[in-house]
Amino acid sequence: MHAIETYELTRAFGDRVAVDHLTLAAPRGAVFGFLGPNGAGKTTTVRMLAALIAPTSGSAVIEGNRLGVSDQEIRRRVGLLTESPGLYDRLSARQNLVFFARLYDLDAHRAEAQAERYLRMLGLWERRDDPVGGFSRGMRQKLAIARALSHDPPVLFLDEPTAGLDPEAARTVREFIKELRTEGRTIFLTTHNLPEADELCDLIAVFRTRLLRIGAPATLRAELFGRGTRVQLAGDDAAFLHVARNLAFVHAAEVAGDTLHVALDDPDDQNPHLVRALVEAGAAVRYVEAREHSLEDVYLQLVRGGEATA
Repeated sequence: MHAIETYELTRAFGDRVAVDHLTLAAPRGAVFGFLGPNGAGKTTTVRMLAALIAPTSGSAVIEGNRLGVSDQEIRRRVGLLTESPGLYDRLSARQNLVFFARLYDLDAHRAEAQAERYLRMLGLWERRDDPVGGFSRGMRQKLAIARALSHDPPVLFLDEPTAGLDPEAARTVREFIKELRTEGRTIFLTTHNLPEADELCDLIAVFRTRLLRIGAPATLRAELFGRGTRVQLAGDDAAFLHVARNLAFVHAAEVAGDTLHVALDDPDDQNPHLVRALVEAGAAVRYVEAREHSLEDVYLQLVRGGEATA
């Protein structure tokens, strides 16, 4: 079951198309990364999916509710962290959360319970009665995430949730996102922090006005760059290059620095055969490890190349 589905979703502002025929599906309970450069249309997409602006054409279904038909119900069932979240500086952290929860018709008892739960989870409980105006950027960001969750939505849109945070605060937010995933929530995450996306996301969509590619991080790496193995040998790696190249299952092999790079379809199955052949040829193997490109490599390849899905 998908929590979010879009069909040819398009939004134009005059002659400029910000989102061009976007079709995707985000599974329920997944962290779905939505990556793209500034100006790619990510925020416009989120605003449409949160039923804040209407599409020019196309459609979307959020938790079974069709955009343009059940917009009020969509707004009730999503939480939204924007780039510049609004908080009331003169109110305390607890008062802010209770206020926003009551706007979603939660009774006073449940609103208080929700406020306590998320303030504790995000390490803000000791500051619950302090005015928000005195909070640091990291504390305000964590409180803004709690505010987006105050009505207990099954779908959460997070726009750059760790931007500008110190390492400790960013780690707290990442661990919090992981905890939310275990509760079965769907999290739609936009971020420029690619290692963070790699750590958190089950699926990633790379987007630049149009969808360029979608898949699990490991799948995207394999599709764009293939799979392979790095082998460091004692001595001259180049002397054993021909051994690797002569194996039927090896697609390519090259030496870079002191390491032999070998392209394979199935390293888990083929690595033992590769190592055996090298050792039998007289090589002394120091170590063997997976050759993986980073998510940054994947992202830049797609964004610069402009490869679009069929």
